[in-house]
Amino acid sequence: MSRCVIPRGYKPILTTYQTQSAIGRLKRSFEDALSMALNLHRVSAPLFVEPWTGLNDDLSGVERPVEFDVPETGGAAQIVQSLAKWKRVALHKYGFPVGVGLYTDMNAIRRDEVLDNTHSIYADQWDWEVVVTLGQRNEGYLQKTVQRIVEAICAASERVQWSYPELPVSLSRDVFFITAQALEDMYPSLPPKEREDAVTKEHKTVFISQIGRPLRSGLPHDSRAPDYDDWTLNGDLLFWHEPLSRAMELSSMGIRVDAAALDTQLAMAGCDHRRELYYHKMLLNGELPLTMGGGIGQSRLCMLLLAKAHIGEVQVSVWDDATLGACKSAGVTLL
Repeated sequence: MSRCVIPRGYKPILTTYQTQSAIGRLKRSFEDALSMALNLHRVSAPLFVEPWTGLNDDLSGVERPVEFDVPETGGAAQIVQSLAKWKRVALHKYGFPVGVGLYTDMNAIRRDEVLDNTHSIYADQWDWEVVVTLGQRNEGYLQKTVQRIVEAICAASERVQWSYPELPVSLSRDVFFITAQALEDMYPSLPPKEREDAVTKEHKTVFISQIGRPLRSGLPHDSRAPDYDDWTLNGDLLFWHEPLSRAMELSSMGIRVDAAALDTQLAMAGCDHRRELYYHKMLLNGELPLTMGGGIGQSRLCMLLLAKAHIGEVQVSVWDDATLGACKSAGVTLL
């Protein structure tokens, strides 16, 4: 069921042709800025992985991966839902040194996604991962990395606006950092998404940290898989999106679990059965490097910087009749 809402009076600023050109310029600019900011090298990524490896992302634990049989191997494969765990294994296998990382294009199918202005069953993002030291596993280093990513996003926006000065997007480089618990304390009567809207409307660029553990209300701010981010050293990066008048989550990222954090979080999440999977065994045995990483939504970044009201204006996907009808009535072209 679609939850698509086109704001009253919304009109795309760029034509479809201009949009396609701007998307290419934006993606090239941002990749360059991000790789320089975090010392990343581009690598090739898998479209699917084998279930027994434990490398696929379980997201919030209820989404069903798309799975198919592979007759030649006698087994099955799953379309990735993200590359959070695969990247860490890749850094180990490829021999990346401390302070150097990788980034790649991640294309996923999330068939259980509820469709709205910012969600599609097709997910595309830049997945990145960097090898860190034990001394860098702290909140200060996390915040420093967030600031570098924000600078890269702002730089890409400025480059696109050189070509399309009619775009009205103005981003704040000043990141407001707040924990999920402090945000709940600030807005105790609001549900999580409305808290995000309220704080981002005021501060424009916000990073909400420590997502995954239950808050004092008894519920987490949002769900997180227990086996990649350390729930005490992670968070979401939000920007105020003017066309929709709400916060837009552009990135989920964090310092990854070490063996101790993985042990604790698997127990908390009731996922002890994962300890026997390939990835989890390697991590618990101390065979994988300490890392931090995240994903940055490609289509969402295009939405934000090109002032679009619907993600279908910047990516090709499949939509329900209600979404198609709402967009057609509003004069919004879906690719």
